[in-house]
Amino acid sequence: MLQAVFSICRKAVFGAVGWGGYRLRAGLACALAVWGLLLAARPAVAQQEAMYTQYMFNQLAYNPAYAGTRGWLSVTALHRDQWAGWGSGAQQWGGSYDGRPLTQTFSLHAPFKDRVGLGMALLRDRIGVHTSTSLRLFYAYRIEFVRGTLSLGLSGGATHWRARWSELLYKDPQALDRSFNEGDPDRWLPEFGAGIYYFNDHFYLGLSVPRIWQYPLRFEDTSDDEGIVAFAKLYPHFYLLAGGAIPVGGNPDLVFKPSMLIKSVSPFSDFFVSGDQVYRTGAPTELDLDAALLLRQTLWVGLSWRTALEAWWGRTSSMDSADLWMALQLRNGLRLGMAYDFPLTAIRPYTFGSFELMVGYDFHYRVDRTLSPRYF
Repeated sequence: MLQAVFSICRKAVFGAVGWGGYRLRAGLACALAVWGLLLAARPAVAQQEAMYTQYMFNQLAYNPAYAGTRGWLSVTALHRDQWAGWGSGAQQWGGSYDGRPLTQTFSLHAPFKDRVGLGMALLRDRIGVHTSTSLRLFYAYRIEFVRGTLSLGLSGGATHWRARWSELLYKDPQALDRSFNEGDPDRWLPEFGAGIYYFNDHFYLGLSVPRIWQYPLRFEDTSDDEGIVAFAKLYPHFYLLAGGAIPVGGNPDLVFKPSMLIKSVSPFSDFFVSGDQVYRTGAPTELDLDAALLLRQTLWVGLSWRTALEAWWGRTSSMDSADLWMALQLRNGLRLGMAYDFPLTAIRPYTFGSFELMVGYDFHYRVDRTLSPRYF
């Protein structure tokens, strides 16, 4: 289906004469059509994918269509320590790990021939006794489109999901708790994702669903006297990324780079009702806003603000964090970055904040950089 839509879009856009409004409208219509297909598997309940402050350097973790867009072989590794100091290093589960989220990603991607991009990513996310490890392979196809490039991407892979419920401490016997009495789950789950990505030298826009289908993690149980349905699933997550690069005063040694990331488990989930039970997302729609400066094509300095759209609508949500990050893009192709998140929620007294470290390398960067700087 996705391939058929792409074929129709290509004919509609490039079958027209000139680069006027028709092509632009056709392109936008095609983007919305692909996004509509991605929304077809819309679910509802909780946000489960890892978050990143340096998402602008880690776009392959969100969007398979990003594969190959940098124009050379690019490798990135990122480590995130969220809510450092949580529990003051309590001795649990055989060590001093206190259950806070720890995330690592490793990705590489490169162009293949003229229009194809290939890549892979390994992602590991640990929260308490739960660990999720995913391997994803990426394929992207690019075409010239409205003074830029349009890339359509697919991904496939597998996730190893496990939880050591037996290592938790229980007030009552574990066998009496319906949520944890099925033993320690250990599952391999297939993954398929899709995305669309438009970019030129000074702008990008991406829409994606890294995991299209949902998978059950436990069976539904309706034996409760109150008729409450207990269930657990892995759900699709939807991402919208956008950003720009604007030379200040036309000076390439001072570039302003705003960016934005919106992620949601289930758009408009509050409007979906099953009988008397309204299934709402357990996590709000998250919004990351970022403003950065690139100095002399070498040093990035950025400020970010993470919040929830529901916080603006008077819902039960709050601002999440204010973030500071820096990155060095060295002339030999090496990238080094770090980020710090200052929490703005009620969790602030119990943590030092969140930290990220990023290392990357762009092969042949020194040769191509002088001809066409890559801001994204």
